[in-house]
Amino acid sequence: MFRITPPVARSALVLAGLFAGSLPALAAPPTQEELLLRLERLEARNTQLEEEVRALKQESDVPDERRSKDVAAEVAPAAQPVEEEAQAMGGAKTVAGKPEGISVEAAVTTVWQKANGLPHGTDSDDKFNYRADLAVEVPLESTGTIGHKLFAHARVGQVQGQNETFGLLGHLNVPNSAAFQASGANADDSNFILAQAWYQAGIPVGGGSSKQRLDLTFGKIDVFGFFDQNEAAGDEATQFLNAVFVHNPLLDAGGEVGADANGFQPGVIASYLNEKNAEEPWRLSLGVFAAGDTASNYQDTADSPLIIAQAEKTFKLFGERTGNYRLYGWTRGHVPRFTDATSERHTGFGLSIDQELSEGVKVFGRYGQLVSGKLPTKRALAVGTEVSGNYWGRPEDSVGVAGSWLWASKAYKRAGGVGYLSQESFEAGVPDFEFTPSGAEQVAEIYYRFNLTRQFSLSPDFQWIRRGGANGHADSVKVIGVRANIAY
Repeated sequence: MFRITPPVARSALVLAGLFAGSLPALAAPPTQEELLLRLERLEARNTQLEEEVRALKQESDVPDERRSKDVAAEVAPAAQPVEEEAQAMGGAKTVAGKPEGISVEAAVTTVWQKANGLPHGTDSDDKFNYRADLAVEVPLESTGTIGHKLFAHARVGQVQGQNETFGLLGHLNVPNSAAFQASGANADDSNFILAQAWYQAGIPVGGGSSKQRLDLTFGKIDVFGFFDQNEAAGDEATQFLNAVFVHNPLLDAGGEVGADANGFQPGVIASYLNEKNAEEPWRLSLGVFAAGDTASNYQDTADSPLIIAQAEKTFKLFGERTGNYRLYGWTRGHVPRFTDATSERHTGFGLSIDQELSEGVKVFGRYGQLVSGKLPTKRALAVGTEVSGNYWGRPEDSVGVAGSWLWASKAYKRAGGVGYLSQESFEAGVPDFEFTPSGAEQVAEIYYRFNLTRQFSLSPDFQWIRRGGANGHADSVKVIGVRANIAY
């Protein structure tokens, strides 16, 4: 800040006055009374300047934070109507007719895993796989108070990792949710697919400044982007790897969503959001999706769709800590039985909870129950926690620990299972013995996410699977792995 030193200012002003007063001396020298009057005026002006300087100095000594708050307090009343109007519009700002706010996300995830103690008596080879994702969200120009946006998601990857082996052995879990290989591609191919492409309209309910909105979405969609979400266990690229922790095991590993071979399907979603209480909003959603081997990939009409409804609410609990609670139910007709070629209707419900207990500590739980229909597992439970590295001086790191139980259904017990004792019989697809499933398949996982930079993380991961396929005679399987994730 520019400052004037009072003594110097006074001398300068006096000299300036005298010099200015001397100019007319050629015409008529000023009298003594005139000089004294000029000097008094200069002194008065100098005193005024000194007071202004002191005021400026006091202003400069006010902390920046307090001055910022004062300025914000003055600006806020004028800015609030504009902000409310922008929120009510729900759309993008425009510059020269083009929308602002385009967002781009990109990520590459690579996983190495090795399984020890597989039921056929030998250890598997090391398995590598990678997956890359690119997502673009484009807000469109608003129509009145209705906001519009487009979303596109492309994916590419190679190799299924350990998943294929575990599936052949009858396990109910999927150890590597980050694995991806395009449908119909072999291990040498690395083909991009358009995983998702959908449009969404946000319609304010109750006026332009309303805190209520109706979202309408349709296109090719990932069901789990809108249903069964979970803040502590919902991202296989950075959190848990086993599918029983990433999504509800009945919907995902159990195949209830009826997605195509790549995990996506066409659908329509209507969702009502109420944010009158900004800290504890709630939402109701209803989705109808084409499901099954032909309808999910656009080869057939959706005559037996997956219908799923969800109610979700945010609460402030445990000392104003945020928790998200979701209850949902689904139904789907003409689902092929796993025991024969006939079809049946499946109906079930699920619960997904994530709750912050303290700064950097979240717990989660998922429960799924099949009410009608037959699956190898009819009931599943997963619980766990994610802890931030704040507690050991690494705030960007985190550790996750979780356990899951997948109980064998009566139909699965009656159908029986098969087991392998040798590598030869496994490769030939000829089981060495049969067994009667009982109890629950149990899965435990622990990971540590070490963030080297904001965009790059490494995660050692360990999984322990007991009673694979609900086989009480199966050896426990240990899966060790390392995941690398680069995200922008």
